[in-house]
Amino acid sequence: MTIRLCVFDAYGTLFDVDGAARSAASGPNGQALAEVWPQLSASWRRKQLEYTWLRAAAGHHANFAQVTEDALDWALEDAGIAGAELRARLLALYQELPVFTEVPDTLRALAGQGISRAILSNGTPDMLASAVRAAGLDDMFQAVLSVEDVGVFKPATAVYDMVGARFGVSPQEVLFISSNGWDICAGAAYGFRTLWVNRGAAPMDRLFGRPDAVVRDLRGLLAQLEE
Repeated sequence: MTIRLCVFDAYGTLFDVDGAARSAASGPNGQALAEVWPQLSASWRRKQLEYTWLRAAAGHHANFAQVTEDALDWALEDAGIAGAELRARLLALYQELPVFTEVPDTLRALAGQGISRAILSNGTPDMLASAVRAAGLDDMFQAVLSVEDVGVFKPATAVYDMVGARFGVSPQEVLFISSNGWDICAGAAYGFRTLWVNRGAAPMDRLFGRPDAVVRDLRGLLAQLEE
């Protein structure tokens, strides 16, 4: 069946989640992060995801901005780093994460082919609007969908339901693209066509659902659409 819509996860797929810590480490007063920023960033991201899953499972929702702050606080304490100024700097940088280098050209190519584009993300509307605006991608998406409209994080089915509700398409007409293996497995089980952007060459998650295709970055998306 023809793909009518490409739906992108945001964090890790379009936006580089390591960008905040990397930028803070190379900026003014970044000495505290100079050697530990990769570890800090990895811990921050891991806890951020863990908190979304745990909150969804327990029925204790908090928005992604709060989850991101809580995860950062854990990661800073784990790394033995303190400082309100640094914390504020990292959170501000997270609002304007850089996109991966191939993202703008890929989105423009999809637009040229007449394929609709959307974001489906755990991020809050404000966080997503800030990231999209900072990246200069304001005109690249027909919709930016946030889990805040349903009050539960991925991989809850209610999140994936948002796509059909917004665009009136069947799951088989959607190509769902994510860098998160667990997200792709859930999207595949939901019925989406799926493309896993496996940037870190990670093993396949042992979960329900399997991706239709796997690529190293978004440059592989256009080739998959041609097959």
